[in-house]
Amino acid sequence: MDPLLLIANAEAGSADRERLDEALDVLRRDADVEVATTGNPGELDGVLHRRGGRRVVVAGGDGSLHAVVAALHRRNELADTVVGLLPLGTGNDFARGNDIPLDPRAAAELIVTGEVRPVDLIVDCVGEVVVNNVHVGVGAQASHKARSWKKALGRLGYVVGAAQASIRPPFYRFRVEVDGEVVADMDRHVVQVAIGNGTTVGGGTDLTPHADTGDGQLDVMVSFAVGPLSRFGYAFQLKLGRHPERDDVIYVRGKTVSVAGQAFWCSADGELSGPERTRTWRIEPGAFSMPLPPRDPVVPV
Repeated sequence: MDPLLLIANAEAGSADRERLDEALDVLRRDADVEVATTGNPGELDGVLHRRGGRRVVVAGGDGSLHAVVAALHRRNELADTVVGLLPLGTGNDFARGNDIPLDPRAAAELIVTGEVRPVDLIVDCVGEVVVNNVHVGVGAQASHKARSWKKALGRLGYVVGAAQASIRPPFYRFRVEVDGEVVADMDRHVVQVAIGNGTTVGGGTDLTPHADTGDGQLDVMVSFAVGPLSRFGYAFQLKLGRHPERDDVIYVRGKTVSVAGQAFWCSADGELSGPERTRTWRIEPGAFSMPLPPRDPVVPV
């Protein structure tokens, strides 16, 4: 097997290091592996500078995968890179949506034996990338409110921010266009807009449940569930991944999506940015490659 450059988070805890060692036992049976730890974008860029055409393995969660893919994209090296994933994060939503095992040994085995397939990427109008999912509205607002609480409460801060956002959820007037067609205009309040390359967010919530990272399409979900009972129903069906069936939800696919209107925050692969008033995203089919489980065979009808 080709040599591997494994990139890990320098701030990983002892439990993650133990899981990484388990994965390395598997990888080193078949390949020469260099382990590099990075703690900031400058260190990451330095590590990638000496990659020398090797396959890259990301040991971490969605944020770590996003950081490495974004850096390779900026360096114009992404298209020629095979990127493997050892999901050692908290949510691991990209792994969940692509059937990458959460067990470190099984994930390492997949890196060695998996089918290398093209994977799509979302790119926005300012050149930033999204690997899994970007959403605006109530979820992003919860993350924004949690920022101040996280300093004092750690991860519990997000729970507090989510509670504040749910008690007084933000309603927006947006114009949402998919491939130039208006799917939501300023005449209706919107609770949430999600643009998915992958299916899940938040550790397994199927926000865009029909998304496929290899189909060359963006999945777009717009929720108009603004009333108290509607919000409850939306939240309940969201947990089941059945919210696209609702009358107050629009679920479509396309290659470009634009959102414009009132100031909003964006949560992209868990990273918060904003406030914005307009943003456009497009799909870049087959932007890079990953070893993934084989697709289910198509059964002739």
